[in-house]
Amino acid sequence: MSANSFDARSTLQVGDESYEIFRLDKVEGAARLPYSLKVLLENLLRTEDGANITADHIRALGGWDSQAQPSQEIQFTPARVIMQDFTGVPCVVDLATMREAVKELGGDPAKINPLAPAELVIDHSVIADKFGTKEAFGQNVELEYGRNKERYQFLRWGQTAFDEFKVVPPGTGIVHQVNIEHLARTVMVRNGQAYPDTLVGTDSHTTMVNGLGVLGWGVGGIEAEAAMLGQPVSMLIPRVVGFKLTGELKPGTTATDLVLTITEMLRKHGVVGKFVEFYGEGVATTSLANRATIGNMSPEFGSTAAIFPIDDETLKYLRLTGRDEQQVALVEAYAKEQGLWLDPAAEPDFSEKLELDLATVVPSIAGPKRPQDRIVLANAAEKFTQDVRNYVEDDDEAGKESFPASDAPASSNGVPTRPTTVTAPDGSTYEIDHGAVTVAAITSCTNTSNPYVMVAAALVAKKAVEKGLTRKPWVKTTLAPGSKVVTDYFDKAGLTPYLDKAGFNLVGYGCTTCIGNSGPLPEEVSKAVNEHDLAVTSVLSGNRNFEGRINPDVKMNYLASPPLVVAYALAGSMKVNITKDALGTDTEGNPVFLKDIWPTEAEVNDVVANAIGEDMFNKSYQDVFAGDAQWQALSIPTGNTFEWDPQSTYVRKPPYFEGMTMETTPVSDISGARVLAKLGDSVTTDHISPAGAIKADTPAGQYLTEHGVERRDFNSYGSRRGNHEVMIRGTFANIRLRNQIAPGTEGGYTRDFTQDGAPVSFIYDASQNYQAAGTPLVILAGKEYGSGSSRDWAAKGTALLGVKAVIAESYERIHRSNLIGMGVLPLQFPEGTSAESLGLTGEETFSFSGVTELNNGTTPRTVKVTTDSGVEFDAVVRIDTPGEADYYRNGGIMQYVLRSLIRK
Repeated sequence: MSANSFDARSTLQVGDESYEIFRLDKVEGAARLPYSLKVLLENLLRTEDGANITADHIRALGGWDSQAQPSQEIQFTPARVIMQDFTGVPCVVDLATMREAVKELGGDPAKINPLAPAELVIDHSVIADKFGTKEAFGQNVELEYGRNKERYQFLRWGQTAFDEFKVVPPGTGIVHQVNIEHLARTVMVRNGQAYPDTLVGTDSHTTMVNGLGVLGWGVGGIEAEAAMLGQPVSMLIPRVVGFKLTGELKPGTTATDLVLTITEMLRKHGVVGKFVEFYGEGVATTSLANRATIGNMSPEFGSTAAIFPIDDETLKYLRLTGRDEQQVALVEAYAKEQGLWLDPAAEPDFSEKLELDLATVVPSIAGPKRPQDRIVLANAAEKFTQDVRNYVEDDDEAGKESFPASDAPASSNGVPTRPTTVTAPDGSTYEIDHGAVTVAAITSCTNTSNPYVMVAAALVAKKAVEKGLTRKPWVKTTLAPGSKVVTDYFDKAGLTPYLDKAGFNLVGYGCTTCIGNSGPLPEEVSKAVNEHDLAVTSVLSGNRNFEGRINPDVKMNYLASPPLVVAYALAGSMKVNITKDALGTDTEGNPVFLKDIWPTEAEVNDVVANAIGEDMFNKSYQDVFAGDAQWQALSIPTGNTFEWDPQSTYVRKPPYFEGMTMETTPVSDISGARVLAKLGDSVTTDHISPAGAIKADTPAGQYLTEHGVERRDFNSYGSRRGNHEVMIRGTFANIRLRNQIAPGTEGGYTRDFTQDGAPVSFIYDASQNYQAAGTPLVILAGKEYGSGSSRDWAAKGTALLGVKAVIAESYERIHRSNLIGMGVLPLQFPEGTSAESLGLTGEETFSFSGVTELNNGTTPRTVKVTTDSGVEFDAVVRIDTPGEADYYRNGGIMQYVLRSLIRK
């Protein structure tokens, strides 16, 4: 029960139903707050307990100073938690392990139970092994169940063992699309109360639901576990960036072009740790699908959330997707009663403001390795010829790069080239070179939830097929929608046969290519790429294109709208300027250009209006948690504690609570630490903990081989996240990682200073030697350390390798908090300095003093860092809230929550 210090408890009547609400207008200053902060304010009013959440916290939020730097800590209690299976499996593993730890410490295992709705969607495990045939979907599902039976049995057990925990089985859709189409409430109803739907999720793209007016964001799995167990999310009241939209998109531009433009603008502006909120007349003209596409990319521009207020467009979408009329009426009545309804003419109080005229957006792609690196489509071919030089050898030795002389054809003049002949299985031959598009994937939550760009892609395929065009033979083409509704409207519009003929057959409902589950390239293409070291490319309608993420054979990755993915599959090369060069020839030998097959806005809108209906959503989601016969046939153990299989290579009991006592161990200073890795800027969680393929000659591959796993059954790092032994060995194992203390290497290598001569070694092997010697480890890094996915294993693996501290120039929000959650100290170089400017080589021995101040209940602003080479500096302590300090003192967030629950 709320302490109700502001007399905010009230009643809202909607039709025949009456709901308890907490009125925002009872708090002075509430009316001027941005939408997102109003949602937080209601959260505090409703959960005020006089201890963790007090009247002073509520007054502080009501009196928010938009220009102040964040300093006031509040406790946010999300209404629910959502997970995908890559991150969800380790969450459930941890909960199962916590039950045993509670029992060993004399507590009640039943206390380890979600206290709020927790929903997990299995969407990250399907791999696009098979493609280009009508049988591809069924074959990939069979392979998925074969590879993941142990994981799925474990999740089915979790569904029976834990209250308030539901699982959406495989083959249903992508978590974020399932969320906006079915799971999201917009206004939550529970125990007679109505309040804004809020959530945290174990995937950074949880922010997609921001398009539906739902405040939520991605957290690490360890934070999500705490939230499930009733632990509020500790946060500072953030700065809120107002992003004003005006005008309308021009014909020929898509939501993808818009979101790539916004991503570039906001990444340049700097919004890490801030909320972004969209307002203005242009919001009213932005469809819900486009809003969700923008919200989805919040982690790409670095913000915590990117939200749109509730309006008629929200209600229209809720009705379309089958929400009942009472729920829709409640959303409207509640939003208008609480001042959460969009006023397009309003200018709320924001910390910072940006503005975009939608009419200025032009067709764009992004790449070759970061989502924020937008390229105007008309310049893409030229930009590729510049960027490819970073991915090839530049010399004239035999077998190396040759640069044509000045009298060579203009298309190759001065551009690296290595034409390579490939023989297909049917005996035909073709030639590929640098820039060949080897993966063209319509995939990922960003775009497959958006019917406008999906229909546009299908219409491009239709017009291309009618002219006799199809994909180039070296292009692996895949279609992985975010829900079955997409297939339904393609079928109803008669577009599926054209997608099939263009090569875009259904391969699965899931997160395939964007998460690294693109599957292998055709054997002959892979062989040619690797033997001739070709810099080939992928084009995908995703949100992530980081190095080494999409496919191990592909060096350069480009984000594009679904219709442009089809166009690049037809063109077959990034060297083709698809805005003016022919994509191919028709049946009569005439050139076919993009303008010849690009649908009009009216054509797209006509299909969307006539092919999509409420009945499709009702059919797809009527029994969404039941699963198919394969799911229901899985045998599962019973009981409140899990029966661990010592032979399992997928699910193993982790060591986090071994030797844990009820009393905390005092925090200590760190001395004699060695550098495990010295890294540059923009090191992502993919670099730290890859999700893709496991190579046989790596520690993780060797582990699986030693445990009797055939190479064909290695599966991916993402699917193995329930096994800490694999994940430790995979930490810092990305094939594109460049560790500066092991120059000339690429991948999971370092130098091992426990050995004579400090030889180059696998990072895992070196860490084992350091831990055996009792030597703590440190990571040095540049700017934006830990950007990308909310990958808890990037922090878990770091901790289990023996890393005690990370020193970076700056951090992405989620990874910094995850490090604290695993007992790793995040430090920051003094402003304007870096490892390079301080003369650090990574060969030094480090000591950190002043950390023990945390034992006094305070957090030091800096700690003294000294090295045996004489370099000294004061590193900024990035423990940003008192709650984070509590987690660190306890050795991690899981230990903190466990002790708290036992003491209750």
